[in-house]
Amino acid sequence: MMVGKRHPAPGGQAGAAEVPLYGFQPPVGTPFGLEVSTVEDFFAEHDDWPWNPPRPGRATFHYLIAVTEGELLHDVDHLTRTVAPGQWLWVRPGHTQCWHPPDTARGPFILFEPDVLTPATARLLAPLTAHDAPAVLSPHPDDAPWLHRTALQLLAEHRALGRRPLDVHHALRRSLLEALLLRLADAPGVTPKGPAPAGAGRGDAYGRFVDALELHFRELHRAADYAELLGCSVRTLSRAARDATGKGVRDLIDERRLLEARRLLGNAQWPARAVAAHLGFSDPANFGRFFRDRTGLTPAAFAAGAATTGP
Repeated sequence: MMVGKRHPAPGGQAGAAEVPLYGFQPPVGTPFGLEVSTVEDFFAEHDDWPWNPPRPGRATFHYLIAVTEGELLHDVDHLTRTVAPGQWLWVRPGHTQCWHPPDTARGPFILFEPDVLTPATARLLAPLTAHDAPAVLSPHPDDAPWLHRTALQLLAEHRALGRRPLDVHHALRRSLLEALLLRLADAPGVTPKGPAPAGAGRGDAYGRFVDALELHFRELHRAADYAELLGCSVRTLSRAARDATGKGVRDLIDERRLLEARRLLGNAQWPARAVAAHLGFSDPANFGRFFRDRTGLTPAAFAAGAATTGP
C-alpha cells in the first residue's frame, strides 16, 4: 500500500535511538500524493508491518484515520492515544508514531502529502496541520455523519481510478479531501478559529522552516543547514523567524530538541545516552550540559521527577 522509503539513522545501526523517516510511496499506478484505504484492508495487506513487532517511525506525509467501529490505540510523540468510534486520528509529518495491533478497529484510512492541498486551502487549514494541533479530533455531532459520508465518497473515488480522465479523477479526490479537512477544522480544540493570518501559510519562509524543522531537528542543528535546505539565505530565514516569533533560528532549533528530550526522558523513559544519540549529540556529556542549561535539571533528575509525577 503506502509507506515506502526507509531512511535509517547514520551508520545504519538499529537501536533505541533510531526512529526512521518514511517517504510517501503509494502502489504503482496511484496518481499524485494521496492514498485512501481502510484500517482493516491495510492490516490485512501488511500483517507483518508496522505493528508486528511495533516499531516507532516518522513520515513525511499525513496519516488520517476515521474510527467507525472498535477502538484504535496509537502512539503519537511517545503518548498512547485512544481513538473511539466517531473520533479521528491525525498524525502529522515528523511526528514520532508507533502502531498497536488494530484488533476490531475499522474505518477509512487516508494518507496524503502536504502539497496535495491547494495553497489557499493550506492557509485555511494551517491551525489543523500545525505540528502542535490535537492528534485526536472529536467532531461536532452534527458534522459526524457528513464527515463519514465524505470519507466514504473519497474512498470510492480513489478506487474508481480509470473510470474517468486522470486529471478529473485527481481533482475530485483533492476536492473531497479538502472539503473533509475544512469541516474537520471546526472540531473542538482546533485553534485559532478562522483563516490563518497573512504570512502564516506553509508556503512562506517561516512556515517552510517549521515543517523542515519537524522533520530534521534530530540531524540538522544550524541555521545554515535549514537555509540551504529551503533554498534561501540565512539572513532571510533569520528575519522570517524573528518576524514570526521574536526568536532566532538557533533558539527555535534548540527549543524543538529540548521538547523532544523532555518527551523521551519523561513519557518514553529513554536513557539519557539514547536521547543524546537520537538528538544528534556526539557525546552524552554535551547533551547533559545542553539540558541542564535550559531546564536547571540534569536529564536523570528530570526523568526521576517525571516518573514520580506520572503523565
